[in-house]
Amino acid sequence: MSRIEINLAEQTLELLDDVGGLIHSYPVSTSRNGPGEMKDSFCTPRGRHIIRAKIGAGVAENAIFIGRRSSGEIYTPALGERHPARDWILTRILWLSGCELGFNRLGNVDTMQRYIYIHGSPDSAHMGKPGSIGCIRMRNRDIIELFDQVVPGTPVDILET
Repeated sequence: MSRIEINLAEQTLELLDDVGGLIHSYPVSTSRNGPGEMKDSFCTPRGRHIIRAKIGAGVAENAIFIGRRSSGEIYTPALGERHPARDWILTRILWLSGCELGFNRLGNVDTMQRYIYIHGSPDSAHMGKPGSIGCIRMRNRDIIELFDQVVPGTPVDILET
């Protein structure tokens, strides 16, 4: 089974094969608040996770998600200009669940209950530097490619360095 490593310092996501060989590396954008596990911190959680759910198979690129459901709308730059403060979740969602009790699973540190995803974002979103409110943002074409190569249960390690 493949696995994912997200490096917060480098703002990269690497898809690795079952022996640790690099399949692909993608630029990402993680939390502008830095790493952290606490509920309402708007930080990106660290540690061992898995992909709990894949959401959005077959929807159009730039499809807008609200509450993990496609709204039927397609993101455009004009829509983005009308809602400049909105944190857009586009194209596909890989919903993460923590695996480390008391660190990123259950209680006030539960990654899944914090709705932490790997997801698509507008083309105008900068990759390679922090900018999200906790999730891992990717370019839309990159999330489509990644989505098609992973399954629920895929390990995801989020590392500070």
